[in-house]
Amino acid sequence: MKHTRTEFEGYTEERYEPDDPPGGNGAKTNGHDANTGADTGEAPWPIMAPAAYHGLAGEVVSVIAPHTEADPVALLLHFLASFGNAVGRGPHYLVEATSHFANLFLVTIGRTSRARKGTGADWISRIFETADPHWAHDCIHSGMSSGEGMLTPIRDPVYAMRKGVEELIDPGVEDKRMLLDEREFSQVLRVMRREGNVVSRMVRDAWDCREVIGTLTKHNRTKVTKAYISIIGHITAEELRNLLDQTEMSNGFANRFLLACVRRVQLLPHGGAPSAELVEKLGQKTLQAIEAARPIKRVTMTPEAAGFWEEIYPVLSKDQPGLLGAITARAEAQTIRLALVYALLDSAPQITQEHLEAAQAVWTFCDDSARYVFGDLVGEAFTDEVLRVLRSAGTNGMSRFELYQVFMGHRSKDNIGKALIRLLLAGKVRRVQRQASRGFAGEMWFAV
Repeated sequence: MKHTRTEFEGYTEERYEPDDPPGGNGAKTNGHDANTGADTGEAPWPIMAPAAYHGLAGEVVSVIAPHTEADPVALLLHFLASFGNAVGRGPHYLVEATSHFANLFLVTIGRTSRARKGTGADWISRIFETADPHWAHDCIHSGMSSGEGMLTPIRDPVYAMRKGVEELIDPGVEDKRMLLDEREFSQVLRVMRREGNVVSRMVRDAWDCREVIGTLTKHNRTKVTKAYISIIGHITAEELRNLLDQTEMSNGFANRFLLACVRRVQLLPHGGAPSAELVEKLGQKTLQAIEAARPIKRVTMTPEAAGFWEEIYPVLSKDQPGLLGAITARAEAQTIRLALVYALLDSAPQITQEHLEAAQAVWTFCDDSARYVFGDLVGEAFTDEVLRVLRSAGTNGMSRFELYQVFMGHRSKDNIGKALIRLLLAGKVRRVQRQASRGFAGEMWFAV
C-alpha cells in the first residue's frame, strides 16, 4: 500500500492506496496473467503522474480522496471537466484559425459499480453547488438519445409567423452552458447505431464549439447558437470495445473524448465525509477561480511554455497505426485544452510550462488508458478475433490451415487471409516461412 499524508487549510489527512490494480483469480497486471505469468498482450494499467495534481485541482483531490473509494483520477478529471464548463464560452486558445475552448469530453472506464465511477462525480458536484449553484442545478443534464434531446435544454428562441406577424412561441434558454452527465454511456453508443441518428454529428460539432449547431430537418428545427457543451460518460471496458464501432472510431467521434481507466482504490465500509467547512472552502476557492477566468478571452503561452511546447509537440503529433492511432489522433488539441483549464484554475491569462506539464501528464494517462482498452485491437471484429486466437497459441504460432480449422464452418479461407494481411500491415502479427512435411513450404503466423 502507498501511504500519503496531505494537508489543506490546516487539515491533515492520511491516505492509503493500493500499489497495483485489483488482483484475484484471472487478474491481469502489467500485461501478464496474475496466476500464470503468461503474456496477455494487455498494456499495463495506466498511472497518473504527480504533475497532473497541480494547483486547485490537486487541492480538491487531496482533500476528498481520503473520504471516498473513488479513484483520485476520477476526482481530478471530473473537476477539470466541470470547471471548464462552468467558466463558459469565453477563454480560448487560438491554433491558427481554430479557437480551442475549455470544454472537455471525458469517459471514465471501469468495472460497473465496483469502479466507483459515479461516486467521484457526486463529490465534485458538491463543490460546484457552492461555487456556482445555478450551474450545478440547471446546467447539468443527461439524455443523449437524439440530437433534439441533446440540444433542447439550451435551445434558441423559436419564432413563428401568425397572421403576418412574427411571434415568439418559445423563449428558449439564455445560458448555453451544459454538462451532459451520462452515467450509462453504453446507451448513447447503442442509440448512435440507429439509422439516421445524428448524435455523433452533434457531439463532434459541440466539441468544436461551432457557432451554430442543430437538427434542421423538415420536422425538427432545434438549433443552438454559441452552444457550450461538455460531456462526462461512464462505461465498462467491455461495453466500450463492443459498442464503439469502426465508423465512430475513424470519423473523429472517439478521439474527441479523453478516455480514463478508473478503479476503486480503498475500502470504506461506512463511507467517508470531509467536514462541511472544508467542502465550503473548496467551493469558495473554485468560485474565485471561475470569476477570475470568465473575463479572460484569448489565452497565450509564456515564452518558456512556448519553448516547452515546441519540444513535446513532435511527440504528441507522432502517428500511431491502426485503431489506437485513430482514437488518440487529437493529442495536441486535447493537451492544449487541458493546459488552458489548468491556466484558468490559476487565474492566469497565459499558459505556463507548469500548466503544459500538468496537461501532458493527464494526456499521457488518457493515451495509456486507450492503449489499455484498445491497444491490441484493429477495429474489425473478425480480424480482432483472429488476433486473439493467435495470442492464445503463444510461441507455437499457427498455420493458415490450423486457423481455418478453428473457424471452420463460420469463416472462409479468404476471410482468414484478409484478416491476417490486416494484422500484418498493422504490425500485430509476424509471418515466418517454414519447410513443412513432405517437402512442401508453409507459413506460420505469430502474434507480436
